[in-house]
Parts: sequence; structure tokens; C-alpha cells
Amino acid sequence: MGSLLPVKPTSGQSTSVNSPQHRGWWARSWPLALLVALGSTWLRPQTHSLDYAVCSANSKIYTVDSDIPNIQCIVVHDTLIVDTGDIEDITTRWRKQRLSEISSVIQLPWPFNFLDPSLRVITIQPDSIVVPGLSDAHAHMLQYGFKMDLNLEDCASVDEVLSYLKAYVISHPDILRDPTRWIEGMGWDQNKWPGAQYPHADDFDREPLLRGRRISLARIDVHASWVSNRVLQLMGPLPEDVDGGLIIRDDHGKPTGLFIDNAMELIPSQPFNEARAMEYFTRATTDALAVGLTSVHDAMSVPEEIQFYKKLSETQKLPLRFYLMGSVNSDDYWGNQIPRLIQHGVGGRLTVRSVKLFTDGALGSFGAALLEPYSDNPSTSGIMRVQPEALAKFVREFSTDGWQVNIHCIGDRANHVVLDIYEDMLADNTSFSIDTLRPRIEHAQILTHDDLKRTGKLGVILSVQPTHATSDMWYAEDRLGPKRIQGAYAYRTQLDVSPKKVLPLGSDFPVEGINPLLGFYAAISRLSVKGDSPHGPGGWYPSERLTRTEALKGMTLDAAYASFSEDILGSLSIGKKADFIVLDRDIMTVPMEEILGARVTATVIDGEVEYGNL
Repeated sequence: MGSLLPVKPTSGQSTSVNSPQHRGWWARSWPLALLVALGSTWLRPQTHSLDYAVCSANSKIYTVDSDIPNIQCIVVHDTLIVDTGDIEDITTRWRKQRLSEISSVIQLPWPFNFLDPSLRVITIQPDSIVVPGLSDAHAHMLQYGFKMDLNLEDCASVDEVLSYLKAYVISHPDILRDPTRWIEGMGWDQNKWPGAQYPHADDFDREPLLRGRRISLARIDVHASWVSNRVLQLMGPLPEDVDGGLIIRDDHGKPTGLFIDNAMELIPSQPFNEARAMEYFTRATTDALAVGLTSVHDAMSVPEEIQFYKKLSETQKLPLRFYLMGSVNSDDYWGNQIPRLIQHGVGGRLTVRSVKLFTDGALGSFGAALLEPYSDNPSTSGIMRVQPEALAKFVREFSTDGWQVNIHCIGDRANHVVLDIYEDMLADNTSFSIDTLRPRIEHAQILTHDDLKRTGKLGVILSVQPTHATSDMWYAEDRLGPKRIQGAYAYRTQLDVSPKKVLPLGSDFPVEGINPLLGFYAAISRLSVKGDSPHGPGGWYPSERLTRTEALKGMTLDAAYASFSEDILGSLSIGKKADFIVLDRDIMTVPMEEILGARVTATVIDGEVEYGNL
């Protein structure tokens, strides 16, 4: 993909590395200079293995730095970006600084005093671009690996699910031979099926190979589970009601095998297994690096998972950066049950300084808490999984203890309740500051116009997933009606009201695809991957589109701000970590329909290639 010097320089801006905070890195290389000077070669000395520049002859390096949005080159030393600018300028500065520091350490005798150190320069292909490493501001790593083991999202009917499960059992002899083994999967969506009706436990019994087996399948949004009759038998007598959840029953009051939100906690599950977690982790990180992700905000990490990450980070460098949101299923304060970790482990790639709380369920399973009943199901207004008083107590306790609070909110009622809580807390200016707490609302899907304005007034961070809009757009308006839909998935409005113009973007994978370009495309087009929408090829409510520049910032610098790391991540600026990716086409300028064809040719973290090659 790359080539070495020379490359023809083009005009552009440059930035000096001679400021005091950047001089020290040259000095740390003097032992290498001495070794080179006294070595066997009389030709050019070689640079440090991680001293290199990446250049684009067309200045197609997008920095996400508003002062210099496009540059020709970045210079990497060890883990940091130490210079940026035109190739002629950066190589001249590098050579001058190297010679100066070599001579300050040792007076080179003849014939070594004519040696001319040169910077290794890698030139990307003319059609390629460089952007900062992409972050997913809301995802689920281990759950992604779990889903990929038995992924049901392409099944278009109950019968297709049964056929898929039958093939799965046949291809796994250990499960085939042992009917007591659990079959767990994820991804079904009744909205894609004829009639859009929930499935039933009896459906599994129609397939002889599945009859009597322990089957538990999570819906695509993980806010509902469908279990077999054998699992219902294992569960025994069930409560009539579940606070913050729902057990779906038939006309005779018999459970159908569908459990919504908090009721899912009644379902038996396999205990945490480190070997299985490692399989899921390996699959997830491999796929993440291949699509250019360098940082992931894991949006619900239970204590066992946090310990898994912590242990792994202390024995090896994690493949990418992780910002974990701790989560414990408890009615009592649990901040002392998870460790507080800042840039922890080998390479400092693990951080735990935030928690994940829930208010409601999801729109697709009628669990999103609404201020008024669903337009297509007036019998319900959704589910509040926790009462406002209890949630307010939690928020204040975690904030007082120094945790960032991230709250799942889908429906307009859930968002309204959480904004009330944040507003009351932030009114106590002597104890709480929006800049130090950086409270987040995860999803922020449906808000009233007044509450949209209030998010800006308060400065609450809205963490959104553009692919949710393009997945839900086929039924969302039927579910919400023509008035409420105006405040749903309103990303342009959300960004405009943000006082810091911050809107971190994520995917919620494995609910959606792991490729961040899917979110980039959805944010700027409001179209499906096929190029259509309920409103035609112009996009679904196109006035809520983001620009390409805004979408890229949402996946880089805004995500960094939402995780307290904007000083070291999120843009290709001097002094920041050398996290960047190379794409084989310019997603910032190519026709919209070509964006999803882009491929990552290199993913670089801390200056080291973690995927592909330079």
C-alpha cells in the first residue's frame, strides 16, 4: 500500500514540533543515534522503528482538528503524533532536530560527521485517506461474540428460525447428543415476520429435533427473550407481575415463553465462563479492528466482565481501547462493587470510570416508556424499569462518588424523567458541575421538542446510534404517530442544541452491525443500505441528517469527549495518541452510494499496526 521517499510535496499548512512539550521525545532517541554512529554501516543511519511519517500527496489526511482540517503528513514517534504538515517541512524539521540532538550527545568524528538521518515516509495510495481511529460510543463487545455464535437476524419468519436452529444443532455434535445442553442465540425480530406477531414456546416443539431442549433466544434489541417449554418447566411457578418487566401470557393466562425487560431476569442462564468470554472477545476485537475501530465504549459491563478485562489488560496489551460502563443488577448502591481504573494495564488501554443505568425498554418490543399510549397499541405506554425516585437516588449517589452516569432512555417519558433528575442535580452548583460529571443519555431516541431544547440548556451528552433510525424507520411512525415522530431520532436538532456541539455516535452492536461506516452512512443519508426509506431516496426526515464532517467528528472527537479523553484521542493533532486508520476511498467526497464499499487497509493504535499494513 505504501512507498518510501521521495514523494512530491504539495502546498499546505505545517505545525512546528519545537515547542517545549514536544522537544523531549527527540532526546530519548540519543542512545540509538550513538549506536548508529558507531555501527558497521557508513551509509544512512536507520531511525527508531516507530519513527515514521504517513503522507498523502493529495492532503487527504482528515485530522478532525478545526484549526487544520486537512494535512499532507503526520509524524509518529513511539505512541504519539509529534508533527504534522507538508512533507518538505516535516522532513526538514525532523532531520534538523535529529542532527542537533545527536551532536549534543556525542561529537561525531570523521567520517561519521557527514551522516544524514532521514525519516521513513509512507505514502498512501492516491485514492486512499487517513482519518483518526474510529470510536463506537455505545456497543457490547462480549455480547457481539455471543451473537455471532448463533445469529438469527436474517431469519424472516418463525419457520426460518426453526430451520436455522435445526442446522445449528446438527452441526454441533456435543449439543446434538446431549438434550440438556443450552441453545442460546440472538437477533430475532418479529417486526420482520409476516403478521409481526411475537413467537410462542410451542413453536419450538413443531421441530422434533428441538422438542424438549433448553432454548433461550434474545430479541435483536436484547429487551425480550423467547424460551422453550422446557425452559418454562425449569423456571417453575412464575409471578403474576414483574416490576419493570412483562411476562407475555395467552388468553388463558398461561406464559407464552416471551419475557420483556426486567422479566428476562427470571430466565436461567449459564454462569460466566472465562474461556467462553475469551472466544467472544477474540471474535469481537478481530472484527472491530478490521472495520477501523480503535476504541469502544462498552455500554454494560458486569463485574465478572470487568475483572476479565482487567486481568487481560494486566498481562498483555489489549487489541484496542476500552471504556467500560459498569453495571450491577441491584436495588442498593453498587459503586463499590466495580474497580475504578484510568488508562489501566499494559499500554493503558482500559478505563472504568462510568456506570450504566436503565429507565425503560425498547421501541421494537413496546418497552420504550412513552408519555402517551402507543399509536399502534393503545393498551400500553411502555415500561419504566425503575421508578423515578429510586433512579434519582442512584444518580446522585454515583455522581457524588465521582462516577460518570450513563442512562439508557428510549421513550419520551424516560427521557423526560432523566432530564428532570439531571436538572435537579445540576441545580446544586456547589456540588456538581456539568463539565466534571459529563452525564450522558444513551440512545435519546424520542424526546418532546421542549425536552430537546432542555438537553442543550443542561449540556447533557446525548449518545446516539444513527443505524437505529434507519432500522426502525419502517415501523417507528406507526408506533409513535405523526406528532411524536418529529422529536424522534432527531440528530441534527440534538447537535444544534448542544452547547459544545458534541454528539457522540455509536452502533449498539450487536443490535446493529459492527462496521462504523454503517452509522456514518445512516447519519448523513437517513437511508437503508439499499438506498431507500419510507420517504423515498431523499432519506427519512432528511432535515435531521448530519454532514460528513459532523458524522466523522461524532465518531472520533465527540466520542473522546464523552469518555474524558479528548486531550489524547479523537483527532490527528500533535501530542495525541497515534490512533488512525487508512481507508481505500475518500468517504468524505465520494458519492453517497459508494461509502459502504470503502474498506479499511490499516488500523493503527499507539503507532502500531493492529490490522492490515502500511
